[in-house]
Amino acid sequence: MRKAPTILHLDMDAFYASAEQASKPSLRGKAVVVGGLGPRGVVATASYEARVFGVHSAMPMAQARRLAPNAAYLVPRFGFYKAISEQVMGLLRELSPLVEPLSLDEAFVDLEAGGAAWDEASARLVGAKLRADIRAVTGLTGSVGLAASKMLAKIASEQAKPDGLVVIEPGTERAMLGPMSVRTLPGVGPATGDHLRRAGIHTVDEIVEAGEDELVRLLGKAHGHGLYAMALARDERAVVAEREAKSVSVEDTYDVDIHDRVRVGLEVQRLADRCVRRLREAGLAGRTIVLKVRRYDFSTLTRSETLRGPTDDPAVVREAALRLLEGVDSTGGVRLLGVGVSGLADFTQEDLFAQAAGEGADQAVEEVADDVPAEERDVVVERRWVAGHDVRHAEFGHGWVQGSGLGRVTVRFETPDSQPGRVRTFLVDDPALEAAEPLPLVEGVGVRQRQS
Repeated sequence: MRKAPTILHLDMDAFYASAEQASKPSLRGKAVVVGGLGPRGVVATASYEARVFGVHSAMPMAQARRLAPNAAYLVPRFGFYKAISEQVMGLLRELSPLVEPLSLDEAFVDLEAGGAAWDEASARLVGAKLRADIRAVTGLTGSVGLAASKMLAKIASEQAKPDGLVVIEPGTERAMLGPMSVRTLPGVGPATGDHLRRAGIHTVDEIVEAGEDELVRLLGKAHGHGLYAMALARDERAVVAEREAKSVSVEDTYDVDIHDRVRVGLEVQRLADRCVRRLREAGLAGRTIVLKVRRYDFSTLTRSETLRGPTDDPAVVREAALRLLEGVDSTGGVRLLGVGVSGLADFTQEDLFAQAAGEGADQAVEEVADDVPAEERDVVVERRWVAGHDVRHAEFGHGWVQGSGLGRVTVRFETPDSQPGRVRTFLVDDPALEAAEPLPLVEGVGVRQRQS
């Protein structure tokens, strides 16, 4: 392990919710919950104001509504968050060539590799400047941890939340870790934590006292050795600049189980198209098509087909996904569908026979759509206004959807740099109202949203 705290861990504070508050002046300082709003939705992120009520990520949305009934509930805008993330990651890459993103809002940086820091004082200065730069560019806050290892840097950033900076000086790690809960260590989830608790082990110090042999007996060889090393603050993992994607996939969970086989087929084709868009955004192609189906009884089936070469052709992926669907029994209803592509490459080698089949699939889509009853086609083409998403009105300008239903949509008209705006209600098919791109959070600093 190195002798200076030159590994930095950045974790943006309540990222999705904070981005929504920055974008919507009327929500600043208020409880905001971002996630799926249907009966089976889960919380993606909750603002710190919502966390006071016990709301947290991965919680069922129905439970969150019971805990915080007056919070603002919004559907995620992943393209918007990704654009902000790219701004933040750009700042990190100015510090070092070794940046390891863990998610849109979290990353490790090896400051020593970039010559940005070499001791505690220089590392602290870099961390403070980074936080200021992030606020200047995005208007958001991030918490920074600095330590001599990845594990300790991540623990430090957690201690720094929200909007802070914590440095763990080399030589103080054992004393700092000792009284902490075993759940502080990476890889100790609820199940492992309960197992250790039943053995009378509650703190990191008690892991060390128990000894390596006892941990191996309790948890197995690999987990026991690894956990004992972490309790001693040993972590030699390097910051890895590129984490190669192994697959690209999309999936949807439905509020009501889908029973109609035609509808299931249409959903699979729609998911295939979304998956291909993500492939192309990443400049990738893939040769293995994967279909995921979760049925009414929560049983999950996965089917795959490997093509003769990598593809990013939507017709080829749609046709392969439909072929896989033919072998799945959807009797009783489907609650989740997913389409993925693995075996990734940065080139395509199209299978002419698969392409020919794909062209037939395009025609099949049109034929199937014609078989859908007129009432259902009307539902498909009806304009949908999603809570939290951006709109523009010909007369009132930029705003965002507060809610919709019963043929009406409610919009609050405001921008990131305005005062809280007025609320107005329109018919859902008002020709003066249209979907819009997000506005920059900081004036003069553009945010380009990628379509997802």
